[in-house]
Amino acid sequence: MQVTETLSEGLKRELKLVVPAHDLSSRLDQRLVEMKDRVRINGFRPGKVPVAHLRRLVGRQEMAQIIDNVIGETIRKVVEDRNERPALNPEVKLSEEVEAEKLVDGEADLIFTATYELLPAFEIQDFSTIAVERPVAEVAETEVDEQLARIAEGNRPFVEKEGAAATGDRVTIDFVGKIDGEAFEGGSGEGVDLTLGSGQFIPGFEDQLVGASAGDARTVEVAFPAEYPAKHLAGKAATFDVTVKSVSAPGELVVDDEWATKLGLESLDKLKEILRDQIRSQYDQASRAKVKRALLDQLDGVYQFDLPEKLVEGEFEQIWKQVVDEMTQAGKSFADENTTEEAAKADYRRIAERRVRLGLVLSEVGEKNEVQVTDDEVSRALVERARQFPGQEREVFEYYRKTPAALATLRAPLFEEKVVDFILGKAQVTDKTVAKDELFKETEEA
Repeated sequence: MQVTETLSEGLKRELKLVVPAHDLSSRLDQRLVEMKDRVRINGFRPGKVPVAHLRRLVGRQEMAQIIDNVIGETIRKVVEDRNERPALNPEVKLSEEVEAEKLVDGEADLIFTATYELLPAFEIQDFSTIAVERPVAEVAETEVDEQLARIAEGNRPFVEKEGAAATGDRVTIDFVGKIDGEAFEGGSGEGVDLTLGSGQFIPGFEDQLVGASAGDARTVEVAFPAEYPAKHLAGKAATFDVTVKSVSAPGELVVDDEWATKLGLESLDKLKEILRDQIRSQYDQASRAKVKRALLDQLDGVYQFDLPEKLVEGEFEQIWKQVVDEMTQAGKSFADENTTEEAAKADYRRIAERRVRLGLVLSEVGEKNEVQVTDDEVSRALVERARQFPGQEREVFEYYRKTPAALATLRAPLFEEKVVDFILGKAQVTDKTVAKDELFKETEEA
């Protein structure tokens, strides 16, 4: 085998490889000898098929498979011998000087090029020099009380009443929505409970039912908001034929231990404790996101190195597709965002470069420090993923177990979070008490 480096420019490499024809023929001879004891061909006893006859029957087919295998094996060996780490699988191109017919007949050398980019080499910095602030906020009792009040209101009893419905009353209705006189999908319901003034339905709908009594039939005229999620309805005028089945007034609500037990809890204090823990969990997630962002910003400033172009291009294309899809769904243009397509592309390419750079850094840190994601951790992530598809859990499990690439998408974020934890464990992290609004405030850059 001959190996000639034809390009060495930055991270780019191109190799010309030549595998002699006699090496390919030797492999084919070996394979045919192994096959002759297994194949069954009419007119020949088992194991007695002449190799020459077998070559005429399947020689070309087997040689094509051998060539594929040789290309893969050769590239792996050469890259390993050169002590290189390609960013992606090398691109292979057969030389134009090789005649395909002669190649599969074993009469020509296999000549091809392998083009690839290397993963950049860089030194891992001393993380003890990194200093970040972790914003933390105290959970106020007023927020616990607000959450408790929302739960209580959602569980308020209603008592059926005579007479007209007022704001705050609950009506049970049947309705059929129409656009241009035709009923539309998803616009009908039966026995639907609606608290007037809750804002549960589109603007204007509930107001037109104030004053209605049980047995009344009303035509409600509304317009869907321009930003309504269902694009086929956004901005369109609609009518709803509504029949009021019953009217109920809000009953007395007493928030005490007895009420809490009806929710399945031992006491009101226990419910408050659960709410406090839930709020604290939300605070912790926001704090984690902020400190991680601060850490990544510092890493992005510390590490500067050439990036594999194809990795950046792949990341950019993924981001750009998402951007375009979201703008199309929202019916917006770049002008609506006070930018141009060219400027937006430049911005998102910088984001792609940042993601690739930080991804390479985190990967290198994790590998050098033997950060591992266990199978149990991946299994738990898979369970959480399956829960997002009620009724399809079995199909989700089967898909991920049969699709290694999909399973890798569950492992990757777990690995990233563990590497971030590893770095934070080495860095100088100082807690800073902030108000809730500051904790949840999104920066313009984010």
